[in-house]
Amino acid sequence: MATETTSAAEAAGPGMPQLDVTTFGNQIFWLLIALVVIYFVLSRVALPRIAGILAERQGTITNDLAAAEDLKARASEAEAAYDKALADARAEAQRIAGETRAAIQGDLDAAIAKADAEISAKAAESEKAIGDIRAGAQEAIKEVAADAAKDIVALMGGKADARSITAAVNARMKG
Repeated sequence: MATETTSAAEAAGPGMPQLDVTTFGNQIFWLLIALVVIYFVLSRVALPRIAGILAERQGTITNDLAAAEDLKARASEAEAAYDKALADARAEAQRIAGETRAAIQGDLDAAIAKADAEISAKAAESEKAIGDIRAGAQEAIKEVAADAAKDIVALMGGKADARSITAAVNARMKG
C-alpha cells in the first residue's frame, strides 16, 4: 500500500508551486521586478505627493501659528487699551464726582449759612419778644402786687398811699 500512495503523489504533481525548488529562480526574478516597480512607483509618484501634502500642512500650521501669535498680540494691545480707557473713565468719574461734591458742599454751606443767619435773626427777635413779655409781665406783676397790697392794707383797716405801696413792691421785687 505504501507504494501505491507514493506513486499516486508522484502522478498528481510536485505539490505547491511556491515550494517547488525548480521554480525558485523564476520566483526570485519576478519578486525583484515587482519590488523595483513598487519602489519606482512609490519614489516617483506616491512619496512626492505625500511629501507635498506634509509640506503644505506644515506651511498651514506655521501660518496658523503666526496668525494666532498676531491675534494674541492684538488682543493684548486691545486689552491694554481697554484697561487704560477704563482707568481713564474711572479717573474722570472720580474727578466729576469730586467737582459735583464740592459744588454741592458749596451750595450746602451757603444754605446752612443762610439758615443760620435766619435762625439767628429769628432767635434775636424771639429773645426781644421774650424780653418785652418779661418786662410786660414784671410790670403786670408790679401792678397786681400793688393792687393786692392796697386791697390787703384796706382790708386790714389801714390807709396806704400809692407811693409807699409802690416802694414796698419794688423793694420786694429786687430781692
